Amino acid sequence: MFDIGFWELMIIAIMGLVVLGPERLPTAIRTVRTWINSIKRFSNSVQSELKEELRIHELHSNLKKAEEKGLKDLSPELEESLNSLKSAAQEATRPYEQKSAENDKKSEVSNDK
Repeated sequence: MFDIGFWELMIIAIMGLVVLGPERLPTAIRTVRTWINSIKRFSNSVQSELKEELRIHELHSNLKKAEEKGLKDLSPELEESLNSLKSAAQEATRPYEQKSAENDKKSEVSNDK
């Protein structure tokens, strides 16, 4: 990331020791490390969100192409995207189907009373 060598790090450490002193230097190092870790987590989350958005956009464009062809004689790429969308839709509706089945059972039990 940064092109910092060993001697540059040594100069930074000595300057930190002189400026902050030996009492506050470990606390400062921990604080900087915490900031760097939070920045890394943030950048990783942004990167994963962007990848997911690009994947969704690609699936959406493939779905449009498949609809234009009439869902017949699709290329393997379009067929794979269509199957991926179908499985994602099934996974998204599965929790709601389970809840509705539980609600139906509860209503049947209350009607039997």
